[in-house]
Amino acid sequence: MSDCNHQCSSCASGDVCQEKEQDPRILNNTRGVRNVIGVVGGKGGVGKSLVTSLLAIQTRRLGYETAVLDADITGPSIPKIFGIHDHAQTDDQNLLPYLAADGTKVMSLNLLLEHETDPVFWRGPVISGVVKQFWEEVSWGDVDFMFVDMPPGTGDVPLTVFQSLPLDGIIIVSTPQSLVSMIVQKAVNMAQKMNIPVLGMVENMRFLKCPDCGKEIPLFGSDAAVEDTNVPVLERVPLDPKVASACDAGTLAQTEVPYLSKTAEILTASFGEKKNG
Repeated sequence: MSDCNHQCSSCASGDVCQEKEQDPRILNNTRGVRNVIGVVGGKGGVGKSLVTSLLAIQTRRLGYETAVLDADITGPSIPKIFGIHDHAQTDDQNLLPYLAADGTKVMSLNLLLEHETDPVFWRGPVISGVVKQFWEEVSWGDVDFMFVDMPPGTGDVPLTVFQSLPLDGIIIVSTPQSLVSMIVQKAVNMAQKMNIPVLGMVENMRFLKCPDCGKEIPLFGSDAAVEDTNVPVLERVPLDPKVASACDAGTLAQTEVPYLSKTAEILTASFGEKKNG
């Protein structure tokens, strides 16, 4: 585009602009990110942020450089799970991701607010713009696996992520409920229509283990609800009070739990060698 004035905010070409794709600043910020995995829950409250965090933590324990892009702008919980209460820093041009205790790189709107309890009541286009900025204007450095914590539903932000980020695939998070599986199917259909690979599903809060006898107590229903989606289940995760306490304390990365370690192994086996290994 020889007539490009580089005023991207007013450009009618939008995301298909070739000039913008060649922006050296964006290329420099993102060229070190090797794999991008979206974590999607069609319905809120299924534990999507927990799954995102565990995937980053378990993948890092395998020796990979990991990052979390918190795209849940109006309900960010990633910083609290990682025990981050400080503000993000900047260099001369870019935001810098916060380095969590285990070395995972994190960017979230809560790292930019004056108070972490300040509400965000922005309209969809503004929120979508922030998500794009987190991808383009954060100096991510070398990252083997970036996990994107998506907001629930199939609205503006998921659409922005699907269109603007080079997703290698998505992981669906669900609980074993017919109501949830119906809504999850919408997210699956959206990804398929946009040619985004659905890598599999994590069935969260599958059961609660009795602390006295060890019996597994189902919390919602049968596996049939999840099986109706025709998405392969990568792993089933129980409701574990130890994990809930670690999230509240911001010490999940320092807590030894086995959950999603198998899924991390599947991802690392599927997407190749470490960038820095």
